[in-house]
Amino acid sequence: MTDRQATVRQDAAQQRYELWVEDKPLGFAAYSEQGEQMVFTHTEVDPSLSGQGLGSVLAKGALEDARRRGKRVVPQCEFIAKYIERHEEWQDLVDPA
Repeated sequence: MTDRQATVRQDAAQQRYELWVEDKPLGFAAYSEQGEQMVFTHTEVDPSLSGQGLGSVLAKGALEDARRRGKRVVPQCEFIAKYIERHEEWQDLVDPA
């Protein structure tokens, strides 16, 4: 993990969660909101952040917000799917596609 300041912000208008690192947007997790479901379709993190655990910060922030909002998650994006697979505390959010 890095000591860089990272936050996750939802941009509802663009249907994505953004990873902000030191006041710069350096990643996002796109989703499509369909009723009670959030279908995660694509995740990108700037290559300069590789190996620093910041993709996990993004995934966790997005899933925390989905849980807070009472949403079910459909992880079509491979990154989000693998994150959920590795962290069983998020598996109860998953709806079958």
